[in-house]
Amino acid sequence: MVNPTSMFPFFGMASAMGGMVATIALMGVMFLALYIYTAFAWMAIAKKLKYAKPWLAWIPIANLFLLPILAKKHWAWGFIFIVPIVNIIFFMIWTWNIYEQRKYPGWLALVPILAFVPSISWLVSLANLVILGLVAWADR
Repeated sequence: MVNPTSMFPFFGMASAMGGMVATIALMGVMFLALYIYTAFAWMAIAKKLKYAKPWLAWIPIANLFLLPILAKKHWAWGFIFIVPIVNIIFFMIWTWNIYEQRKYPGWLALVPILAFVPSISWLVSLANLVILGLVAWADR
């Protein structure tokens, strides 16, 4: 019996391209789902902290300026996200402050540091999403 991929090499390439397109589509759907979840969570946190413009959580660049505002800093501190490494430090400082305002332990903001351990990075990412959801929707 003749293998069709040997007669028409295009079939093998088309199959590989189909798998790549499916993978990219799945990654796009996962990115969109994570974006919607985090936007809802930060919007809920902003509402509970009585910020007048919680809808800023939905705007891609403006949501970076929402963090310093919620941490009771000037909005211009959001430009610190341009600076590598420093942005991670300030993100953790501000989330620590925000978590404490919501009456949660501030050290929960340090959980993402564990994502640098390769074998548990997926678990840390999941835990961070759960923590963000608790801070947003569970009242203490």
